[in-house]
Amino acid sequence: MFYGSIVALVTPMDEHGGVDYTALRRLVDFHLEAGTNGIVVAGTTGESATISHDEYKNLLKHVVAQVSSSIPVLAGTGSADTRVAIAQSQLAAAAGADGVLVVTPYYNRPMPSGLVAHYNALADTTELPIVLYNVPSRTAVDMLPETVAELAQRDEIVAIKEAVPDTARIRLLTELCGESMLVLSGDDPSGLEAMRAGAKGIVSVAANVVPGVFAEMCAQAGSGNWQTAVEIDDKLRHLYALLALETNPIPVKWALYKMALMGSGIRLPLLPLDKKYHAEISLGLKDLGLALDN
Repeated sequence: MFYGSIVALVTPMDEHGGVDYTALRRLVDFHLEAGTNGIVVAGTTGESATISHDEYKNLLKHVVAQVSSSIPVLAGTGSADTRVAIAQSQLAAAAGADGVLVVTPYYNRPMPSGLVAHYNALADTTELPIVLYNVPSRTAVDMLPETVAELAQRDEIVAIKEAVPDTARIRLLTELCGESMLVLSGDDPSGLEAMRAGAKGIVSVAANVVPGVFAEMCAQAGSGNWQTAVEIDDKLRHLYALLALETNPIPVKWALYKMALMGSGIRLPLLPLDKKYHAEISLGLKDLGLALDN
């Protein structure tokens, strides 16, 4: 179910920080028309930390209804509190999501045994397929491959989004987990090499901007057409760098704003892209052949 180009969707907001559901529909159409293979709603890129309970329900309701089962929808349900992650996952199931993307508990830094207990509690109480999410650069806890392999024994846990840009780790995960769990890359710059090492797709920030191109790269890689996939990846290298100029999702939201796909809104404590980067982003988008309307 989860493979290829899976976009870590931004949450579009107006200049006052309100969720813009008209722009959300525009973005989802953008991905459906471009061939994106899956959508993550309210993940890290979707500013999950600042999304209210009601906004979360509405975001999921709108995307699930619009997608209408044509591609899978993953709901971000991770929390530092296991009880909250369980409640969010149950809410996602009620909203019609196809799976949950559950980041490791952040800030409180559980030991490996705590991570296993956390995800087992989710698996015991959640009816949706669970995708683990390891991103130690944000959470301050690294879920090691041996811990993942233990969790892979649960039928409810079907995949991991691994955001550590280490091809050797991707290869080890695929070896340890075998057929019991899919591995997905969570890092655009190393994503193609992760697929070469056995990952089945990429949960991507860059796919927000170039969904068709990114989906084609993943499709070529999935078919073993590595030369073509590498040529596409090479053309996207500058975009990856641009989207890392400031903390995600600041640059990608600005890029989508410049493409007239949504407003410029973002929520504190994040701020819109620093003015010193505006020209650089615009030039990079033009180099990719993307039309800028503002």
